[in-house]
Amino acid sequence: MNILQITPGAGRMYCGNCFRDNAMVAALRDAGHAVTMLPLYLPLTLDETDQSAGMPIFYNGVNVYLEQRLPLYRHAPRWVHRMIGSRRVLDWAAGRAAKTRAEDVGDLTLSMLRGEEGNQACELEEMLAWLRTQPQPDVICLSNALLLGMARRLRAELRAPIVCLMQNEGPYIDQMPNGVRDQVWALMAERASDVACFVAPSRYYAQRMQQRLNLSSDRVHAVYNGINTDGYTSADAPLDPPVLGFFSRMCRDKGLDTLVEAFVQLRQRNRVPRLKLRVGGGCGPSDEPFVEGLRQNLHAHGLLGDVDFQRNLDRAGKQRFLKSLSVLSVPAAFGEAFGFYVIEALAAGVPVVQPRTASFPELVEATGGGVCYEPADVPALVDAIEKMLLAPAEAKAMGLRGRDVVLKQFSHTTMARSMAELFAKVSAQPHPA
Repeated sequence: MNILQITPGAGRMYCGNCFRDNAMVAALRDAGHAVTMLPLYLPLTLDETDQSAGMPIFYNGVNVYLEQRLPLYRHAPRWVHRMIGSRRVLDWAAGRAAKTRAEDVGDLTLSMLRGEEGNQACELEEMLAWLRTQPQPDVICLSNALLLGMARRLRAELRAPIVCLMQNEGPYIDQMPNGVRDQVWALMAERASDVACFVAPSRYYAQRMQQRLNLSSDRVHAVYNGINTDGYTSADAPLDPPVLGFFSRMCRDKGLDTLVEAFVQLRQRNRVPRLKLRVGGGCGPSDEPFVEGLRQNLHAHGLLGDVDFQRNLDRAGKQRFLKSLSVLSVPAAFGEAFGFYVIEALAAGVPVVQPRTASFPELVEATGGGVCYEPADVPALVDAIEKMLLAPAEAKAMGLRGRDVVLKQFSHTTMARSMAELFAKVSAQPHPA
């Protein structure tokens, strides 16, 4: 098949969607499919070979922002857009980009969802002009549902069905102000009619988005995300001293402050002597004040020397980090569609302790590699981690069982195989443009 994959880049920030799409494209290509991977907004930051290398970046992030804020800029000649949105300027912007807060970009989100009627319509037309020079795709895959605004023109011009992946749009949109939030959901539900089918990374998220977008059950599929498992190895024996770990973006949404509080309580109980805490993952400029506050809290308790923060690790560094843990916990309570860190930790043979909410019970049940506790209950989290650390042999065995399942069922090749089957089914059906 000839597949067109469209994926937004996040500049210098690590992005789970980027990792998933890049791994999927690599596996699809290895399986013999022709895949064009187009980045949007900013370059992709990855810890594997960039499958979009050499492709132009459409919906240039600098131009998208200026088109939203400056009405006159929307009508400026394209040479002005190319000059102001040059690769040098784009790289500069990517280096300074922080996570986009939902409460700050509601108007931009609405404009993007309006597609050919939005303030960035010229960006859509420019992308279409380039795509007309490329081989005809059998199917077009959008990285997330916030890109639904471009589906109508893509389907009509390229005469190919649209498949839309989904990942954490719901929690992001729900952080927007009331009036804007309702408009975004309504517009997404309207634009969903331009898509042949949607793919969620868990049954939990498939059901949630089916309800929010008013979709019939036959249009929403659940396909677990997969990772490239090459290079993941497990420690041979339980670690001494034991190490509690966190690996995700270092922010409040992911529950890092909750885990730090749990670590403090564990050390105060002192039933797990010499316990260490290791914190790894993405940390951008907007995260620094939050992390500094945690460091001050740990210093006040005399524990900062037992905590190690490792920011923005590459792939090899991430794998070494995960292998160095006794147990991992990311107490995210915002409604995670899929926890990549759960699968990555298990690939390294590390068991997990996660809140009994969102996709976590589903992943823990599917892998057998961890336990769940009641969310928003720090003592319950402390008890669950302590119980696991006090039985290191049993915890290690749990992690290794999870590792076996991940290697077989949560690899990027397994994900790509399921997606290829879905693409073939969708492309074989009649989809009038």
